[in-house]
Amino acid sequence: MTMKRHSRRRRGPLAVVTLLLTALALVLGTAPGSSAESGWWVPAARPAPDSGINVTGEPFKGTGPDGKVRGFVDAHNHIMSNEAFGGRLICGRAFSEQGIADALKDCPEHYPDGSLAVFDFITKGGDGRHDPNGWPTFKDWPAHDSLTHQQNYYAWIERAWRGGQRVLVNDLVTNGVICSVYFFKDRSCDEMTSIRLQAQKTYEMQAYIDKVYGGPGKGFFRIVTDSAQARQVIEQGKLAVVLGVETSEPFGCKQILDVPQCGRDDIDRGLDELHKLGVRSMFLCHKFDNALCGVRFDSGTLGTAINVGQFLSTGTFWKTEKCAGPQHDNPIGLAAAPNAEKELPPGVKVPSYAADAQCNTRGLTELGEYAVRGMMKRKMMLEIDHMSVKATGRVLDILESESYPGVISSHSWMDIDWTERVYRLGGFIAQYMHGSAEFSAEAERTDALREKYGVGYGYGSDMNGVGGWPGPRGADTPNPVRYPFRSADGGSVLDRQTTGQRTWDLNTDGAAHYGLVPDWLEDVRIVGGQGVVDDLFRGAESYLGTWGASERHKAEVNLASRAPASASSSEWSLFTSYAPDRAVDGNAGTRWASDWNDDQWLRIDLGAPALIKRVTLDWERAYGKAYRIEVSSDGTNWRPVWSTTAGDGGLDTARFDGTTARHVRVQGLERGTKWGYSLQEVGVYSS
Repeated sequence: MTMKRHSRRRRGPLAVVTLLLTALALVLGTAPGSSAESGWWVPAARPAPDSGINVTGEPFKGTGPDGKVRGFVDAHNHIMSNEAFGGRLICGRAFSEQGIADALKDCPEHYPDGSLAVFDFITKGGDGRHDPNGWPTFKDWPAHDSLTHQQNYYAWIERAWRGGQRVLVNDLVTNGVICSVYFFKDRSCDEMTSIRLQAQKTYEMQAYIDKVYGGPGKGFFRIVTDSAQARQVIEQGKLAVVLGVETSEPFGCKQILDVPQCGRDDIDRGLDELHKLGVRSMFLCHKFDNALCGVRFDSGTLGTAINVGQFLSTGTFWKTEKCAGPQHDNPIGLAAAPNAEKELPPGVKVPSYAADAQCNTRGLTELGEYAVRGMMKRKMMLEIDHMSVKATGRVLDILESESYPGVISSHSWMDIDWTERVYRLGGFIAQYMHGSAEFSAEAERTDALREKYGVGYGYGSDMNGVGGWPGPRGADTPNPVRYPFRSADGGSVLDRQTTGQRTWDLNTDGAAHYGLVPDWLEDVRIVGGQGVVDDLFRGAESYLGTWGASERHKAEVNLASRAPASASSSEWSLFTSYAPDRAVDGNAGTRWASDWNDDQWLRIDLGAPALIKRVTLDWERAYGKAYRIEVSSDGTNWRPVWSTTAGDGGLDTARFDGTTARHVRVQGLERGTKWGYSLQEVGVYSS
C-alpha cells in the first residue's frame, strides 16, 4: 500500500525545484551517461578497471536561500569493519591501492563455494554456500541479506555523495568476544587496537581518494573534526566524514562479575586518545553490559546469542526488572541459539525472563557518569542508542541539568518515547535504514515533533554492521523506482548502478550496497511522499546544529556551590553528617537528609541577588514526589517559581522564567519513599 505523509511541507521549495528541473530534462532530452562528463566532481585519475558511478550532473554546493547547508545524513555506518572482529568477519575492503579486484574479493576460507562461510550461514541461514567471486561477476554478493561482505567500496560511497548525501558518520566498531569465539582471524582481538587501525585506514582512504581526484584535498571524502570545518566541506559540495566509536568495552572498561576493570584514569586517557584520533561521537556501551552502563537488549535468537556472549565476557547474564516508566528495553525472549549456547561451560544455561520484567537492572554507573561528563568536557557527542532505558534516563537527566545538546540517536535503538527529550535538548535523531514503507511510517510517527522543534532527520545505514538492509519490493510493484531518476536537489540524474559485469536495480535487488542509498531515498519519496525526503534533506543543517551547539557549550557557574545552607531538619547519624551544607559541597558522595515527614525544606543563601533560571536537584534514593522551588529577596517572603507532583527521583532539572533573588528554597510536599528527603547536590544557575 502506498503511504502518503500528511505534512504542511508537502510541496516545499525543494519539491518545486525538483519538478521543474525534471520537466526541463525531459524537454531537453537529457540522456544520463550518454557522454563523458568533465568538472571538479569527476576524478582525474580513476583507476581502470573500476566501478561505475552512473550519475551525471554537478553536485550542489553552497547553501539554500535561508543560508543553511543542505543534504542527507547517514549517522551510522561502518566503513572499516572489515578490519574488526579479527579481520575475517566482513570480507572485502573499501579501497585498495592494487585496485578493485583486490579490494572486492571474498575471505580466503569462503573459497571455493562458501562451505566454510560460518558467519554467513549463522546470520543468513541455509548452509552459507555462495559464489565467493566478487569482481567482476558479483553473482552472490554484495546483497541486501548478506551480512558478511563489503558494502562500502569507495566508489559506491561516491555515488551516495553524488545523490545528495553530505554527512557520513563512520563508526569505528568491533567486539572482542565475537572476535575471540569466531573461528577465523588474522589479528589481535583487543578492541582499542582495532579502533586505532580503523581510524588509520579511514585517513588512508581519504588520501587514496585524493589521489584519484588529482591530489591532496581534492577528493570528495573529507574527514572533519569540528562543525565549522564540516560546514565548509558541505558548502564546497563535498562529503563531511565524522569519526565515531561503537564498541562493547571502550578503554578496556569491561566488568567481570560486576567488578569494573577500568578506572577514571583509563577513561581520561581513552577519551584523550580518541579525541586526538579525530573521534567526535561515541557509544559508551554496545551489546554487553560493561563498567560504564547497561545495554538495551537484543531479542530472539540473536538476543540469546548475545546474552551468551555477555556471560562469556563478564561472567553474568543480563538481569531484568519491571520498568519504572513507559520506556522499556527490548524483550529478550526465550529463543534458542544452539551454536552460541554450546560455548557455555558445562551446567551453565541461559536464564529465562519474566514477560513483565523488560528493563535492564543495570543503568549508568558512577564510572559511566564520569565518562559522560568527560565527553561533555571535550565537546563530544554522546550516542544513546544501545543504552538501557535506565542508563538513557540518567544520561538525559545529566545533559538536561547542564543544558548540553550533544546527544545522538543514530539508528532506531532508542525507545521512541525519548524523542522529545532529545529534541528539546537540541539533539539529532536518525532512523535505521528500513524498507521504504517501514521507514516512512516511523518518520510519520515523529513528524509533529520535528515540525515543533524545526529540525531535520537522518538515516543510519549500518552498512557493514551485520544488520540487514531493505529487500526488493519486486519488479511487479505498482510504484517502482523508475530509472533514470533525479536526485533530491534536482541537479543530478541517476541510472542503475553497474560494477563489473553486475548491474543492480533497487526494485529487484534491494539495497545491496552503499551505492544504492540514493535509489532507496527515491523509493522513500515514492512510498512515503516528498515530505519525508524534505525532512531528510534538512538533516545536514540539523546535525551540524547539534554539533556546533555542543562545541559552544560552556559549563556554567553553580551559584549554590558552597553557599550557606539551612534546613527544617537534618537526620542524625553517629557515623556521618547529613547537614544542609552537604547538598552544596560539590561532592556527590555526601548528602543532606531530612527527618521522615513530608513538610521539610532546604534553603540556600546565594549571598547576593542573582538572576535564576534553572535549579537542579540530584536526589539520593529518598526523593521528593511533590515539591516546590521557591525564591526570596529577603529570606522571609517567598514566591513559588516551579513545582511538580510527579517527581521520580534521580536528577531533576527545574526550568522557569528568569527571576532575580538571593535565596532559593526547596519545599517538600510529599515524599516518594518512607524515608525523608535526601539531596546529594543542588545547583542554581542563571541560564
